[in-house]
Amino acid sequence: MDGLGYRPCVGVMLVNAEGRVFVGRRIDNREGDWWQMPQGGVDEDEDLRAAAIRELAEETGLDEQHVSIIGRIDDPIRYDLPDELMGKLWGGKYRGQEQIWFCARFTGSDSDIDLEAHDPPEFFDWKWVEPEELPELIVPFKKRVYRAVVDAFRELV
Repeated sequence: MDGLGYRPCVGVMLVNAEGRVFVGRRIDNREGDWWQMPQGGVDEDEDLRAAAIRELAEETGLDEQHVSIIGRIDDPIRYDLPDELMGKLWGGKYRGQEQIWFCARFTGSDSDIDLEAHDPPEFFDWKWVEPEELPELIVPFKKRVYRAVVDAFRELV
């Protein structure tokens, strides 16, 4: 697996007016009690900001009329998949992900959130949480990533 690269990816820390962060429960992992922020792969030659807005829209139904981008981490944050998932996700082409994170201010209302905006949906449940809770809600192999995102965007929240 050492020869495998990292999947280009974006993530969005969506923050509401109370300083809480959107997290969703993945539909493909109903048995786990893991929550994550919107994220996903970047298409070839796709602008990273556009990819972040696209992923957010696919996973939450929100677009630029509901959010404004207020921050970005320019240096990619990488993580490796655990051994049991290596070679099983993303067609076995990647050892993990290399993510560029954006912070977005939510300017809409909770009723604008539509988990079924994209077919198939990625989340089946969602909630707002305190930023400090994020590393404890994500799958263990992404905890370091979430700590880095919280630290980077702390002043913006």
